[in-house]
Amino acid sequence: MEKRKVVLKNEAGLHARPAAIFVQTANKYLCDVYIELDNKRVNGKSIMGVMSLGVFQGEEISIITKGEDEKEAMEDLMDLIENRIFNA
Repeated sequence: MEKRKVVLKNEAGLHARPAAIFVQTANKYLCDVYIELDNKRVNGKSIMGVMSLGVFQGEEISIITKGEDEKEAMEDLMDLIENRIFNA
């Protein structure tokens, strides 16, 4: 199991389009993906779950990957958040 914390820097937080891109990326991997915010854990492969968290700019979330390709999934998801869509 991999677990890392990250602060969302983009203005939109984890809503609508960014959430959809996160879910699409998570679904490429053969592991479970979860996002935690304030002791609430949701399935990172579910658009409804991710959007139900209501993550805003400046909030810290934990990303958890567990399974066959957990390390690769974590690296890709962290890169996605830190470099590809969330700082644009």
